[in-house]
Amino acid sequence: MKPKNRRQGPAKSRRHGFHRRTPPGAPPGTLVSEPAAGPLRITCTVFDAESCTERRISRVEDLPPSAEAGTTWIDVDGTGDAVMLAQIGRTLGLHALALEDVIHSHQRAKVEEYGDWLFIVARWPHIRDGLETEQISMFLRKGLLVTFQPRPGDAFYLVRNRLRDPSSSLRAAGADYLAYSLLDLTVDAFFPILEQFGDRIDVIDEQAATSDPRSVLHAIHDLRRELLFLRRAVWPHRDALQALARQDRFLSPDTRLHLRDCIDHVTAIVELIETYREMCADLRDYCISLISNRMNEVMKWLSVMATLFIPLSFIAGVYGMNFDPDVSPWNMPELRWTWGYPFALGLMLLVAAGMMYTFYRRGWIGRREDVFATTQADPNHGSEAGASEGKGAAPTDSSIAKRRPNDAVADSA
Repeated sequence: MKPKNRRQGPAKSRRHGFHRRTPPGAPPGTLVSEPAAGPLRITCTVFDAESCTERRISRVEDLPPSAEAGTTWIDVDGTGDAVMLAQIGRTLGLHALALEDVIHSHQRAKVEEYGDWLFIVARWPHIRDGLETEQISMFLRKGLLVTFQPRPGDAFYLVRNRLRDPSSSLRAAGADYLAYSLLDLTVDAFFPILEQFGDRIDVIDEQAATSDPRSVLHAIHDLRRELLFLRRAVWPHRDALQALARQDRFLSPDTRLHLRDCIDHVTAIVELIETYREMCADLRDYCISLISNRMNEVMKWLSVMATLFIPLSFIAGVYGMNFDPDVSPWNMPELRWTWGYPFALGLMLLVAAGMMYTFYRRGWIGRREDVFATTQADPNHGSEAGASEGKGAAPTDSSIAKRRPNDAVADSA
């Protein structure tokens, strides 16, 4: 007998998760294509201080196995063909384990050495249907840089435009500085995302004060979840870039110096994310307190109404007793009065008004206490303080603050 499925209703979104496509126990280095990844498109760029040439490569056999004159950048856009990726790995001498991390694009940011290659992984953020991150993989060695982008679209077009500019200093740099430029572009891509988060927090803050706070709690929860997802994506970059800055085998001293600025950017991003998460937590507590205050206000008025009707119900219950006034003159003689019924109603109104007045005098209803009343300045405070000093009393803090600095020094002496 099959066990019953306990999950009821629609399944939750897997946007912030991943699904490993290789089955458990698969041999290391097994390549399984991602269905969402596009077909491979290879671009080879060769540049130096004087020139820059780009060409599309349709066959893997046309890839240069080593660096040509100058610096060579091979960019692979799309990782949807595992067979071609394996051919690229064999042609360029890439390790199978590193290729497996390339095609399984759920890796955290890291830096690893594989023989003559330095393997670098980073996460590129973007917003499409929601917040997502894309894995950027790089293989670096002297004079040659190989990059992999799993999804269609050139994420490195800004750096590519700098290479096309004859006056750009990037042309005279090596492959290690090109890798730094791509990493710096990847890290800086988090700042526009965080600006959007800041705008969303401002909007939620205004809505919490002007609309129903219960409708704002869902937006706060979604924002905190996305900030947590963004924090998990950014946090490993700091350790990876610090490890990369210590690489003296693959990076020049000038490139390692520039990596410090990239590390500072990552630190600023992490601190900004933590600040936004704390702001979301404060907004959540504020909304919960607003909901509690409104609930307390409702309960207060319900309690007031219930308290008002207690004596009214007592009066109505007394006059509702079935005593015959004909049997005894003490059996509710008000029942034979001409104004007996108006008297009972008037008594109820008088009791209700008295109770409301008592509640008002005690400050339970109708008054809003000023929490800043004790901190407001008293116009007679200064004269009273001066009089107290004149009588030999101890000076107050305000009177000491109003003195000249020389007087204060003299007192201390």
